[in-house]
Amino acid sequence: MKRKQLLILAALLLGTVPLSTQAQKQKWQNLFNGKDLTGWKQLNGQAKYEAVNGEIVGTTVSDQPNSFLTTEKNYGDFILELELWVDPSMNSGVQIRSESKADYSNGRVHGYQVEIDPSDRQFSGGIYDESRRGWLYPLDINPTGKTAFKNNQWNKYRVECIGNSIRTWVNGIPTANVVDALTPSGFIALQVHSIGKNDQPGKQIRWRNIRIQTENLKPSKNDGIFVVNLVPNNLSSQEKAEGYALLWDGKSSKGWKGAYKPAFPESGWLIKDGELSVQKSNGGESTNGGDIVTEKQYSAFELKFDFKLTEGANSGIKYFVTLTEGNKGSAIGPEYQILDDARHPDAKLGKDGNRTLGSLYDLMTSKKIPNAQKKIGEWNRGLIRVYPDNKIEYWLNGYKILEYTRGSAEFLALVADSKYKNWKDFGMAPKGHILIQDHGDQVSFRSIKLKQL
Repeated sequence: MKRKQLLILAALLLGTVPLSTQAQKQKWQNLFNGKDLTGWKQLNGQAKYEAVNGEIVGTTVSDQPNSFLTTEKNYGDFILELELWVDPSMNSGVQIRSESKADYSNGRVHGYQVEIDPSDRQFSGGIYDESRRGWLYPLDINPTGKTAFKNNQWNKYRVECIGNSIRTWVNGIPTANVVDALTPSGFIALQVHSIGKNDQPGKQIRWRNIRIQTENLKPSKNDGIFVVNLVPNNLSSQEKAEGYALLWDGKSSKGWKGAYKPAFPESGWLIKDGELSVQKSNGGESTNGGDIVTEKQYSAFELKFDFKLTEGANSGIKYFVTLTEGNKGSAIGPEYQILDDARHPDAKLGKDGNRTLGSLYDLMTSKKIPNAQKKIGEWNRGLIRVYPDNKIEYWLNGYKILEYTRGSAEFLALVADSKYKNWKDFGMAPKGHILIQDHGDQVSFRSIKLKQL
């Protein structure tokens, strides 16, 4: 044996050089043998599953709930790849880290689902929490990802589940990036969505080349898309790389102070268990602990924040707050309204609903998207984007609900017809503090993060 070959062999034995491309390929395990459904079982609905010509074919059956062909094994960390062809009028998905338990909704399959959506909505590759929390990553937050899926052809899906990171690609284009710790392991399943008793049965979805890696996993490079991080007060490696920092550290008042005050309020605010909460008082505006603001000021930025309402509660996030007005009550600035629309009277004040949840308070009404808002007592994900050109967007749980441009003729007209009409140059400061409002109701915040643009 030549000396070079001996050195390579010795290095391999010592583990000092990477495995060859062929050895890397050998790490893949086929989940489907191409002949029958060995290693799989069916749960919930009675859609038809069969192995045909090296493919798993799922066929809809009328008046059946969602059907799932699940792996008999559970998987925690893995990389999954598969190809699929779906009838353009169907909806389907691939379950990952999913479960079926007798004590949970009578065994209903629940957990993360990678969406298959050939409709005009274009959410293919997004992440839905089946029978649990609903949409975690609707693709409105990733417009490029919406273009990845192609109708009437084979589409290749890739899913990486490594630790708390769940990432998806469709045809090589990154579609979703979620960080979540709720379910670390579970089965993989192929869904045939339910259809009603009067719907035409017989529509099909086909899967092939289903393979998985479970050892020596190496995550793909950062994909650059928006990250939905559901781990409280945590920054993922990609968020850090994109320039995000925690605006609130999750444990102290560092970086914050009372509005019009030299220090953080001594009462009226509670920091506990990773939550920053306005404490319930009399429902008045800034009459207890008072508003809090960042010590620093910001101009163009992207602000993420989680918030949780109690029944009948009112609060808000303001920005471009200068603290120069010296007014009583809440400090002045444009506001992302946070409100229990069903129970707080403010929802019926203003004009055309411009004081409802997610609205630009007293100026512009947010778009109401079905199921976008979580139930009272559950966490919502808010997002405010302020671009250098003064375009501003509001997002709620991954859906864009409002946009406007500071200084535009439309904006100035709205201000002139609002409660802010007497404030000179309202909302037009080149930079300002970010404010969390005390409106006398219990509202909690966490995962407050900022990236300067």
